[in-house]
Amino acid sequence: MPDVIRLVDYFYIETADRPGEGARALGALRDAGVHLAAFHAFPAGRRAQLDFVPSDPAALRAAARKARWTITGPKKAFVIEGEDRVGALVDYFSKLAEAKVNVTATSAVAAGAGRFGAILWVKPRDVRRAAKALGVG
Repeated sequence: MPDVIRLVDYFYIETADRPGEGARALGALRDAGVHLAAFHAFPAGRRAQLDFVPSDPAALRAAARKARWTITGPKKAFVIEGEDRVGALVDYFSKLAEAKVNVTATSAVAAGAGRFGAILWVKPRDVRRAAKALGVG
């Protein structure tokens, strides 16, 4: 089965970089019934940035309002899912390099049962060119 690549909307919040903040945010989304296709968090200066890729952006926005979060987005990222194999992302990175698109960040994981998943970010000005290089759209 071929890999599936989707151009997705993501949103983010910034929060204190201390224990429990991720659990608090994810718990609020769980309690609101928000399904996440992907989640990524990392330190940003003295704070933390939590990136959410919701299956339903409207549900995420509603949950953010209820939680009184300042949410940024939508912004764009690419989600790649497929059969796990050695070098699963090499061809995608090569295509982006040939198109002169720099990958800003990526996270990938072997998901078990022979599957992998990845999320890949490029600069906003490069989204259209990256989508073309990756055959999305």
